[in-house]
Amino acid sequence: MSAFIDAYRGRFGVELVCRTVGVSASAYYQRATGERSARVLEDERLLAVIRQLHAANYHAYGSRRMWKALLRAGEPVGRGRVERLMRTHGIQGAKRRGKPWRTTTPDPMARRSPDLVRRQFVASHPNELWCSDFTYLRCWEGLVFFAFVIDVYSRRIVGWQFAPHMRTTLVLDALKMALAQRGPASEVRLVHHSDAGSQYTSGEFTQVLADHEVLASIGTVGDAYDNALAESFVDTFKTELIRDPSGGPAPSSNSRSSNTSAGSTKRACTRASAIAPPKSSSPSQRPNMVRFATPTTPTETDKTLSAKPGAAQCPCR
Repeated sequence: MSAFIDAYRGRFGVELVCRTVGVSASAYYQRATGERSARVLEDERLLAVIRQLHAANYHAYGSRRMWKALLRAGEPVGRGRVERLMRTHGIQGAKRRGKPWRTTTPDPMARRSPDLVRRQFVASHPNELWCSDFTYLRCWEGLVFFAFVIDVYSRRIVGWQFAPHMRTTLVLDALKMALAQRGPASEVRLVHHSDAGSQYTSGEFTQVLADHEVLASIGTVGDAYDNALAESFVDTFKTELIRDPSGGPAPSSNSRSSNTSAGSTKRACTRASAIAPPKSSSPSQRPNMVRFATPTTPTETDKTLSAKPGAAQCPCR
């Protein structure tokens, strides 16, 4: 194009030729002198920062979270510019694919507690409302099931357990770990919310709740919105921390899960405008972070797993 403009600029002038062929005269002069614009130079610098942040967050951030991360890093950039650079250079957030595994199987004969939450996942104090669920994780070791208990106020994983099965002991171990770290009881009675899976409606599980004076709350059957907070955590956890960059299963239940505890003070949380909490803040000052608590004593499932060579071990141990 520059050669064409050079050939006719003597007869018609640069501006007329550029306007005819549909290019700007400034772009022609810039190309002729070999100088690059300040916008291009800034795009290159910003792209390097985006690539660095993208790699630091397991290649999981999309354009929105990347924009928030850049703002936290002191880069005053527009969201549209971040979207353009990521789209142009093929930088994408994590996406989950694969056939889902059904883990919620209700027991039609079991008595279910009423739904005390009614999709209002808010709490004014720690240990006021807990949400529980469990899911499967595909690893090179095989299929591992992961149960967890989330404190709604702090978004802290106060109880968790891994096991190669979906029996009641899986969710019961997670609950017992949460209860062991609960601390002094508050003025507000604790509510434990879960889906209608048979593990949560079993007599053994409900008896433990009753022994610790915890109110049971169970959502309706087949409605993920009734336990949306736990479902949202499962999706983020699998997509950003368990997903292998190659698209296959995670190398092990240890390798990805243990990173959640170390990276939890850096990762953005959508609930609080994608703001990451400071590392030095106390649990009551970190309402937007998802992180794992450290178990105090090994549970029965821990002992069973550790006794099996090559079995999946609990992270953060």
